[in-house]
This record gives sequence, C-alpha cells and structure tokens, in this order.
Amino acid sequence: MKKKLAFLFGSLFLLAACSAGPTSGNETNGSSNAGGSADAETIKVGLNLELSGAVAGYGTQEKDGVELAVEIINEAGGILGKQVELVTKDNKSETSDAATVAANLATNDKVVAIIGPATSGATKAAIPNITKAQVPLISPSATDDSVTMNGDQVQEYVFRSSFQDSFQGVILAKYAQDQLGAKKAIILGDNSSDYAKGLSKAFKSEYKGEVVLEENFTKGDKDFQAILTKVKQTDFDVLYIPGYYEEAGLIIKQARELGIEQPIIGADGFGDEKMVQLAGAENVSNVFYTGHFSILAPSNDTVEPFVEAFKEKFGKEPSTFNALAYDAMFMIKQAIESQDAADAKAVTKGLAELKDFKGVTGNITMDAQHNPEKSLVVIGFTDGKESSAEVINP
Repeated sequence: MKKKLAFLFGSLFLLAACSAGPTSGNETNGSSNAGGSADAETIKVGLNLELSGAVAGYGTQEKDGVELAVEIINEAGGILGKQVELVTKDNKSETSDAATVAANLATNDKVVAIIGPATSGATKAAIPNITKAQVPLISPSATDDSVTMNGDQVQEYVFRSSFQDSFQGVILAKYAQDQLGAKKAIILGDNSSDYAKGLSKAFKSEYKGEVVLEENFTKGDKDFQAILTKVKQTDFDVLYIPGYYEEAGLIIKQARELGIEQPIIGADGFGDEKMVQLAGAENVSNVFYTGHFSILAPSNDTVEPFVEAFKEKFGKEPSTFNALAYDAMFMIKQAIESQDAADAKAVTKGLAELKDFKGVTGNITMDAQHNPEKSLVVIGFTDGKESSAEVINP
C-alpha cells in the first residue's frame, strides 16, 4: 500500500496551488486561536457526518473517502510537514446533533476545518456554530442552494465540493427533453425535504415540456402503490424523483412491478448502492441520475490512481460520495499550502479563492458564492449497473 500511496500522492502533489479569501479571529503568530494554532503538533480536521441513522449511507461513504485522502497525505509527509489528525463524530442523521457536533469540533477539539455534514438540512443547522467559532466547514454533498447563502449574503465559513441543486435541476430538465425526448413529465418528490423542493423548483423553471402530474411523499414512506397507480394511469414520458435513495429505491421497485416502463430520472441523492439493493437490480434499467463522479467518464488523470488506491484499501470501486469527500480533504490541503499556514483563518482564506484545483470529481474553481465551478455527469443504469455516463460542463 505504501508504494501505491506514494505514487498516487506524487500525481496529486501537483494539485496544490490556490489563493485567498476573508476571515477573522484572535491571532497568535499570524494564526487564529479558533481551530488550532500554528504550533500544534498535528493539523486537526473534524468530521461531522451521518454515521448512523436514516442517511448513514452518505456519511459512511464520505468518511471512507476522507480517511483514504488523509492516509495518502500523511504517507507523503503530511501538510507543511505536519501529519493530519482526524477527529470523527457521528451526528446520527439529526440536525440538532449536527449543530452540537459542529460546536464541539470547533471549540473543544480545535480543528482547523470541518468536513460535513453530508445533507443540506444538517449542514444548515451547523452554520451558526461554525460561524460563531470562525472555523470553516466544507460539505461534500449539501447541494441546497441556500447552504452557502444567507439571503444575498455569502456564508463566510461555508463551502462545498459538490455542485448545487439549481444546477442539477436545470441539467435534468434539459436531459429529459433533449436526450430522452420527454414532452410530458411527472414529478414525484419528497415534500419534507429542502433538497427535493429545490430540485423540483429548478426542474420546473427549465423544463420546456408539460408537467402533467406532481405528487408528493414524505421521508420514511414505504408504500407508494396509490401514487404509482395514479402515475400509471397518466400519459407521460419521464418520471422525475427528486429525493434520496431510501425512498427512490422503493419507488423504482414498485413502479417497475406495476409495469411502469418509462425512464426514471433523479439527482445525486440516488447515488448509493443501497438504491439498487432496495429496488432490485432487475428493476434498475432506464434509470438516470446526476452525479459528481463516474469511473466511466474520468474527469482527469487523477481518477485512475484514486480508483486503484480506493479498491486496494476497501476492496470495491469508489462511489460519488467517496470521491466528493476525498476531494474535500485535498481542497483543505491546497488551501493550507496556498496560505502557508495551518489554522482556521488560513483554510477559510484559501478555500474562498480556490482556483484550478484538480480533483477526482472535476477541475474546480470556487465561485463568489462558495460553490465549485465544475462539470456534472449524468449516469445511466441497466440491470442495476452503471452503463453510461455523459459529462456536461457548466
């Protein structure tokens, strides 16, 4: 493993070159007391992830991605000559716990940055505490547009390695009408989720066809027979499901068993192997979703060595969420190296002006609203396996 990690790091070493952005804080020798200090023996990075509870599938994947990144970084000598130390906490898929974990990591554990939470609701719950502590947060997968914005004001300490919902919704609408030739769409969305609401809004604003039916479900629902019976009785070309894998998998299973054969499309919330497990591989054909990463469509030459290292460590191919979290850790590394300082202030400044970062999920430059400018992949499934991947640039 050491030889492969050294090789991989060598290819990734060239990734570090970025700039600066704003923050503040109590300073000692040019560094902020919030989030560690310049004389700390290690560089502490906190993980605030959903490691148990309803959406643990996302958090556990992201934990694996970060751990691989840290292993590679430390094997190659660390950052600025210091080893990275992860401080991992479980927010249990609860927004209240996400807020508490954020406060503990920032103020008690003195981390220089926090990766996570994975979901938009939990990330927004964490924002007041990390803002008060002046410690930056980078979410691998909180895609709600409002995560990085408070009205028309940028959330100074909040960043992400994923694209936002409005981009996904727009791309899905275009994909449905242009690639799938869909003139009539049905939207079946989660009415308890800001994520789903944002995706639905963006889709409807862009879609040039007719939305002939719009139905809702609530997170945790298991039986969709009544709704899907109404869907089957409607003349439509594509079924759009803005939601997470837990419900999407069951909807796909029940839809196919009812004889609904039209294409089904969704966003990055589909991106967990449990979606296929819940639906049954035989039912997951003519299914498409927007993703940040696909082995079938590598974004650059960092992807192959990343995939090899991940397979060696975990015995399987990496997922979108593995890749997004892996990138988040290397974005923090680049931010620190660009500022030549390993404290919260430096990380915030480096992330705010991140430019030309070569990540496994794409080449990233941070925009003025702390969103990464990068490409998107529409992934297609046949018999439960990825069978196509189309890269779409912003």
